Amino acid sequence: MRVLPIAVPIASQLQHAVGIAMASNIKGEDDVTVAYVGDGGTSIGDFSEALNFAGVFDAPVVFIIQNNQYAISVSRQKQTKAETLVQKAVAAGIPGVLVDGNDLMAMYAATKEAVDRARSGGGPTLIEAYTYRLGAHTTSDDPTKYRDDQEVEEWQEKDPIKRMKAYLVKRGIWSEEQDANLIEQYDEEALAVFRKVEATGETEPEDIFAYHFREMPPHLSEQYNEYVQYLKEVE
Repeated sequence: MRVLPIAVPIASQLQHAVGIAMASNIKGEDDVTVAYVGDGGTSIGDFSEALNFAGVFDAPVVFIIQNNQYAISVSRQKQTKAETLVQKAVAAGIPGVLVDGNDLMAMYAATKEAVDRARSGGGPTLIEAYTYRLGAHTTSDDPTKYRDDQEVEEWQEKDPIKRMKAYLVKRGIWSEEQDANLIEQYDEEALAVFRKVEATGETEPEDIFAYHFREMPPHLSEQYNEYVQYLKEVE
C-alpha cells in the first residue's frame, strides 16, 4: 500500500487519483486507487471532472465521500438540492453506493466490493459514507453557531466507536476492563510524548525550511532570510 500526502486544496486529490489509476491501467498493473473527499468537496468542479474522467476511461479508482453533514459551517442541505450525494454517480455513468458511514462492517464490505470490481476491470465506484461530525471542524471552529445541541446528541448514540465496542463486547472479544486499561495506557503514553516534545524547546527556524528539498531553492532561501530578520526585529 502506498499513501500520498494530504492535499490541502479541496477535491483536487480526486483528479490526481484518477490519473494514478489510469497510469496503473496503462502499465498493466492491478493496483486500485482509493480517494477520499468531504461532502463540501462534492460541490467543487474537480469532483465532477474526476468522476467523468474515471467513468470514460474505466479507471480503477474508488471515490469515498465522507458526508458528515457539514462543510465547516455550511450544511449539506445548503450545498445541493440532490437528495443524496451518491446519486451524482449517475451523471458520470458509474456505480454509486450509499452506506452507513458509522458502520465499520458495512463500510468494509462496500469498499472491498468496489476495490474488487475495479481490480477486475469493472471501473470506478462512488461510495457515500453517511456519517456526522460530532466535534468542531478545527480548533477555531464553534459549531454551536450553526447547529443545535439536540442534533449532536442524537448522533452521539450512533458513534462508530461506541457501536464497534458494543459489537466486540457482545462477541466476547473485548471487555470494559480492557477498555479502561487501554485508555489509561495510552493516556500515559500520550502525556510522556507531549512532555518530551515540550522539553525540546521552540522549533528552530531552519527546521521549518530545511527538509523540503535536498538544497534550498532561491525562493525558500529568501523566505527563510526574511523570517530570521523578522524574528530579530521582534525580540
